[in-house]
Amino acid sequence: MRLIRLSEELEIDPQAFELRRHHRAVKLERIPMEILLLLIERRTELVTREEIAKKVWGTGVFLDTDGSINAAIHKIRQALRDDPENPRFIRTVTGKGYRFLATPVNREPDSEIAATPQPPVTASLPESAAKTGPASTAVAPSIPPSGLQPADLPVVPAPDSPPASEAMPVQTPGITLPPSLLRGIAWAALAGIVVIGAAAVLYLRGPASIASPSGVRPMLAVLPFENLTGDPSQDYFSDGFTEEMITRLGTLAPGQLGVIARTSVMYYKQERAPLDRLAKELGVQYVLEGSIRREGRHIRVTAQLIQVKDQSHLWAQQFDREQSDVLQVEEEIAQAIASEIDLALGPFRPPRTGEAASLSENQYAAYEHYLRGRYFWNKRTREDLGRAVESFQQAIDANPEDARGYAGLADAYVLLAVWSYAPASEVVPKARAAALKALEIEPNLAAALPSLALINQDFDLDWKTSEERFRRAIDLDPNYATAHHWYAEMLAYEGRTDEALAESALAMKLDPRSLIIAVDHAYFLSYARQYDRAIEQFRAVMAVDPRFPKTIGIVGDYVLTGQYDAALAELRRRKQTDDPPSVLAAEADIYGRLGQMEKAWEALKEAERLCERRKQDPTGIRLLAYMGMGLHDEAMAILQKECRSNPSSLVNVKVNRYLDPLRSDPRFEQLIRCAHLEP
Repeated sequence: MRLIRLSEELEIDPQAFELRRHHRAVKLERIPMEILLLLIERRTELVTREEIAKKVWGTGVFLDTDGSINAAIHKIRQALRDDPENPRFIRTVTGKGYRFLATPVNREPDSEIAATPQPPVTASLPESAAKTGPASTAVAPSIPPSGLQPADLPVVPAPDSPPASEAMPVQTPGITLPPSLLRGIAWAALAGIVVIGAAAVLYLRGPASIASPSGVRPMLAVLPFENLTGDPSQDYFSDGFTEEMITRLGTLAPGQLGVIARTSVMYYKQERAPLDRLAKELGVQYVLEGSIRREGRHIRVTAQLIQVKDQSHLWAQQFDREQSDVLQVEEEIAQAIASEIDLALGPFRPPRTGEAASLSENQYAAYEHYLRGRYFWNKRTREDLGRAVESFQQAIDANPEDARGYAGLADAYVLLAVWSYAPASEVVPKARAAALKALEIEPNLAAALPSLALINQDFDLDWKTSEERFRRAIDLDPNYATAHHWYAEMLAYEGRTDEALAESALAMKLDPRSLIIAVDHAYFLSYARQYDRAIEQFRAVMAVDPRFPKTIGIVGDYVLTGQYDAALAELRRRKQTDDPPSVLAAEADIYGRLGQMEKAWEALKEAERLCERRKQDPTGIRLLAYMGMGLHDEAMAILQKECRSNPSSLVNVKVNRYLDPLRSDPRFEQLIRCAHLEP
């Protein structure tokens, strides 16, 4: 079947995956097209929302598919110019699903097919009540254009971006720093304080399968080890063991074997996907899976290595050991994998490091506290970061010579600072001291360097030292996602956007399910003034989680491309979930640009009143509003005051696109120097 004719002017070429009107292509993204083809295939039958979700996204989906389906149907109707009240093509069956109304004719193999629309059905019901309000249709998460599959979070760099060379080891963490005062003035005020827990939301699917031609290193996913104790409170141990294996395998032969980061694999903890689907979603050629059972002082670990192309089991083993021998188990599994993936590692296979020593009682206690600390740290909430600090400190108390406890403590304190969960003046010195102590004990500990580099960047404005430490961390562990993610951000702030985008793209390959990495990539695109691609990237994330906080940044890109209606509609949608003063400031910015100054001042004053009641600093709120209202002298005065009192708030002043109207002001160079960002 080569062609489907929907009417005299409309036709679909399934092979080209293209809708045409009068033989000219009509823009319709992948998910709407898939749904349209499904409805045509089941023409005249009721296709339920559940059937659509299963067809497009598969099973085990934990997100608002109703919102995505509504958005897709809306796009289909727009493309077909179909009236939902008097449909020619798609009829809504309220609370159930949809029915395609056109009747196909001339159905012959390999021949053109025509579909004759039925007369309008005047009794058809409007779109179901699944919409969230008047603005739901206009701002529902849209599906990115072809080239970015709807399930593909990362946007591949454009042809003019530098190639993502394997020689440039890049990864990205499952965490990203929320913008500080001016770190995203376009959205710093919009985003408010990023909700940490959202970084760990379960979401739909990862990028398309990554080919593994000769010369490209294969990828391995360590699936969450199953907790067989029957006690959910022991999840920290099985999750921690999983993370330890990811770290150990990541440093095994990083030039020849890539290892998917923790954020992406933990998605499969509750529901394991078929191997072929998992390989496509994560872009892996090998999978390690297993389980852990603890009884008293004994542990039983089972593990198996699977090659996904033919689902063959390359290796499997069961380990029955004393819990003090847990490091020996980790080492043996790593070496077994090195032995089995001969083709990938070849002559670069690492030598055996010898049998790991058994842990003393105190060493094992420190190991267990460390695993518990990482378990809480990965949750990213204020309360859990506090628990992480406590657990890491207990690890240090149990074994003061274990550098990992100090590295974990540094990571926890850093996040408390950059997410404004604790005063930076209190926790940054503690983070610095902990990271330096970890490096004193173990100079080549990659995990201790990114937090220290971040302190150098955000609080010292020492960009040279920051870069040296990020690169050192990457050299030591090229598969360490956090180092790559934060390094990409540092490059972006320095205005090295091509390098930042290449680094970020490689990061997404290593952590394809990380929403925070994907959304930060959108910010880097904005810094590069690639607004259309940034909007596409934001929409890709919103298609997975419409409420992911940092996606508020799409409002800024709408504004800077003159799409004020879309920006206001997005703000209306977010009023109940995002920081109200930030939303009001964004409205003031837009009204100011539209020349509606009375509305702009009204929105700003309301935002200031809310800040006063919340004891919230209104500086960023005012700056955003002033820029939109054309009060450039007032905005410059704010920036100069920040330069004198809080220069670290200017970390992104060099690339902040909202500040472009000020760049011709001679005083702007002073701001660049204040942030130590001069060439």
